[in-house]
Amino acid sequence: MSKLSSRSAVHNMKEVMKVSLGEAEADLAIVNGNIVNVYTGEVLAGDIVLIKGDKIAYVGKNADKSIGSITQVIDATGKTLIPGLIDGHTHLDFIYSVSELAKYAIKGGTTTIITEVSGFVFPLGYQGIIEFLRSARNQLIKIFVTAPSMVTINPAAKEHLLNVDQLRRLLRRKEVLGLGESYWGPVVEGDPRTINLIAETMKAGKKVEGHSAGARGNKLQAYISLGITSCHEPVTTAEVLERLRAGLTVFVREGVARSDLEAISKIKDENIDFRRLALATDGLEPDQLINNGYMEFIVQKAINLGFEPIVAIQMATINVAQHFAIDDTIGGIAPGKYADIIIIPDLKTIQPECVISNGLMVAKDGELLVQPRKHAYPKSTQNSIHLPSNFTAEDFAIPVKSSRSQVKVRVIDLITDSLTREAIIDMPVSDGLAQLDISQDILKIAAIERTYQQGKTFVGFARGTGLKYGAIASSMPTDCWDMVVIGASDADMAQAVNRIRELHGGTVVCADNKVLAELALPIGGVVSLEPMETIADKLRNIQQAVVNLGCVLPNISNTLAFLASEAVPFLRICQQGLIDIRQNRIIDLMVD
Repeated sequence: MSKLSSRSAVHNMKEVMKVSLGEAEADLAIVNGNIVNVYTGEVLAGDIVLIKGDKIAYVGKNADKSIGSITQVIDATGKTLIPGLIDGHTHLDFIYSVSELAKYAIKGGTTTIITEVSGFVFPLGYQGIIEFLRSARNQLIKIFVTAPSMVTINPAAKEHLLNVDQLRRLLRRKEVLGLGESYWGPVVEGDPRTINLIAETMKAGKKVEGHSAGARGNKLQAYISLGITSCHEPVTTAEVLERLRAGLTVFVREGVARSDLEAISKIKDENIDFRRLALATDGLEPDQLINNGYMEFIVQKAINLGFEPIVAIQMATINVAQHFAIDDTIGGIAPGKYADIIIIPDLKTIQPECVISNGLMVAKDGELLVQPRKHAYPKSTQNSIHLPSNFTAEDFAIPVKSSRSQVKVRVIDLITDSLTREAIIDMPVSDGLAQLDISQDILKIAAIERTYQQGKTFVGFARGTGLKYGAIASSMPTDCWDMVVIGASDADMAQAVNRIRELHGGTVVCADNKVLAELALPIGGVVSLEPMETIADKLRNIQQAVVNLGCVLPNISNTLAFLASEAVPFLRICQQGLIDIRQNRIIDLMVD
């Protein structure tokens, strides 16, 4: 901090203190409201909140001396005040820009977000993280990040991962709260790079976020023993309890990846302390933001499911802030904290009528009063699709060495829109090439490296999409540098990939030599620059286009995003081959 900014900070602190003492006028006063104190679990009737600059100066009844001619007064008679809501685990590095997300966060009273940034670092490297941090700077809400751990078993990827020196530089930044989710399998098996990253994070006194889907018993505790502090993967009450009892903070997900709150809500009947239970989205798609809102929807759902209202509010405020050790300034309505306050009709109705963020009234009755800052992304972020040439149908051929009429192969079997298993199936061979079989719903799937091993491709098979015609491709798979394309026609697969190349990133549906629907994602191949409503329309068009081609999956964009991710069991794909998550290794397509 420079001498000038240090003097300014000291001056601001003194001004806040003067308001507390009644020696100076507040900028803003909220009077006659019922204040939820998340520290004690009380509702305090009639207290006054005084705000100076971006901080709360005073909460109590002896405030008259600090309310003067310059003070804006909000009369909250009959209303309830709660802290600004916090999303403790999400992904702002896919689909929409920070400024577009901020509009919906602000309207619904979400004033702080902690996000992963792996979507930027895979295609854009370390500089991609820096660019994301620039896009999040000086927004109307506070955005923190966790540095991406980039856990992978893909040997071709390892030389391009974030290293310890880069992590050390990130951890020096106040907006970086720790290390992002690290998949438990490779960690427990002793992956040296990830363990070094964890050790460096602990040395810096910051948090190590977890991803323990499927871990239990000894393996779960071995994982936690390395310094893991949280997990957002439990899907049952038993899994939540096991992690809470082991000292983790558990984030209950309610978002695009999963909606676990209802299944886990039975935990409200357990006689336990809820201080380490929190709410998070793990990412929301545009339609969810437009139709439901943000964290206000999730807190309301928790209340509707039977959680005590104050407990539900704590799960999206102070519990999250304490986990990340930012509760000295965020998470409650108290002196010295950032003035992040929502005025709602009553304790059980999380419907923001007024939203104050950093001491500024930013929304009223669901309407924005101030617009978020739009970020100008440099050209370097808009040229991340590196393919040496256009693809042809022949690039998706699967040669078979023997002269047999069929070959036994491993097939990615979709059992939900994101979960898979391995199926061993005999596939027909014609002219020395393994063929897809639309009658059995077995199509071709390919992963194409688009950043370093430019154009390197692996082609396999997938079952369960329902597609009868055409193809869909996306440059947005999580945790990798690949594009993924799946289709019933090699020619359509090639056209979809080539169109993504023209768009510099995106999701594209093709059939019969025509582009049926598309969404451009030019920033790193993962983020659109269009308004949220336009993105939502185009995603709906993409879904409808694949449904018209026979698709039975409810969210094809989500499915494509996870087909290359090592976060979800069991069989995945990368440019090197098939990934068996259970064995943590790359396996062959051909069985014999």
